[in-house]
Amino acid sequence: MNYPDMSSLPQPLHALVEAELQPGERITWLGQPIPSRMARSTLPVVLFGIPWTAFALFWTAGAAWGTSQMEGGPGLFSAFPLFGVPFILIGFGMLSSPFWASRKARRSAYVLTDQRALVFAAGWRGSVTVRSFEPERLNDLRRKQHPDGSGDLVFTLDARCDGEGHTRATDVGFLAVRDVRNVEALVRALIQRRTSSV
Repeated sequence: MNYPDMSSLPQPLHALVEAELQPGERITWLGQPIPSRMARSTLPVVLFGIPWTAFALFWTAGAAWGTSQMEGGPGLFSAFPLFGVPFILIGFGMLSSPFWASRKARRSAYVLTDQRALVFAAGWRGSVTVRSFEPERLNDLRRKQHPDGSGDLVFTLDARCDGEGHTRATDVGFLAVRDVRNVEALVRALIQRRTSSV
């Protein structure tokens, strides 16, 4: 069967998409997140990471200098500067978030078939989370469109509580895709076909 743009997918992802399809299920659209758009979405994290990392480096360097100046040697305080290392690593993680977001985009895929919408979201260490959305679950579409025509087609929100008890909502759907308006039209056509056949 000739799948749209299937050759553009990395081989492991290609195989995963094929394995997920039901007998007789046909792909009508296939895409991937735009890596540069996903990288730009991490800008707030990078901006926060700049002062964080600078302060962590400054504190660690100050602690190292302070312990080296102690009379009689640092003794038990020699390990004190090491407390800054985890904060430096967290800072480097924030500063490198555009790279990781871009890498994740290249390992993710969005598939629309004649039966449902599928989201293949890359995770850590090669894992991929597969989510299936039947037409009945696509009745609250939201489109976020940029001037170049790219954007997000949001199906739902994932609400999760962090360690401090705050709720964080994450968009789920076809995110950072080209020509998002046309993609929305294809999804709505799927919904219309399903509702008219019931």
